[in-house]
Amino acid sequence: MDTSTNGKTWAIVGIVVALVIGAVGGYASGAMNNNKSSDSTAPTTQTVTKEGVVVGGALMVRDKDIVDNAVQANNVTTLVSLVKLAGLVDTLKSEGPFTVFAPDNAAFGKLPAATVTALQQPENVATLKKILTYHVVPGTYTSAALKVMAEKGQTLTSVEGEVLTPSVVNGKIVIKDANGGSSTVETADVISSNGVTHVVDTVLQPKS
Repeated sequence: MDTSTNGKTWAIVGIVVALVIGAVGGYASGAMNNNKSSDSTAPTTQTVTKEGVVVGGALMVRDKDIVDNAVQANNVTTLVSLVKLAGLVDTLKSEGPFTVFAPDNAAFGKLPAATVTALQQPENVATLKKILTYHVVPGTYTSAALKVMAEKGQTLTSVEGEVLTPSVVNGKIVIKDANGGSSTVETADVISSNGVTHVVDTVLQPKS
């Protein structure tokens, strides 16, 4: 795909992702196996209680699935909308488990408005699904696990098929995409019944 085509594709993706992320960002946070996360890489600004993590003004609880938690958060409404548009709701409500790197509304706001608009068109559903599934990894990877992987130089393989590379920068977990772009985890370890969500500040982009 040439540069101009990539630009158009990501412009579309930006718009779609913006809609989905607004709803998905609110997930219950915490450590897996009902243990509160104490990993030093977790953002210090997030609010964690014994019931779960607060995302987008809502408490994300462990007995709800990823989607049901996400729709409660007001900072991932764009993502939620896009997930619905791409027909991925049933997938993310299934048993899993999944690890979701959920771009918040601000992350989608970094993309050209034309990109997000294009992704919402029926003819671009395949592209939208590709982008969204690039943010989902089979299995459960908490912040502690991601930190260990970063130290070992290990990578994650997304549902979309391409790799994501975790690293730790200034004490925060950063996820690098296939194009060399990076996204910082803002809220870590949002635990749901079928996996864990990490709210990130930038939309990750697959190569093709």
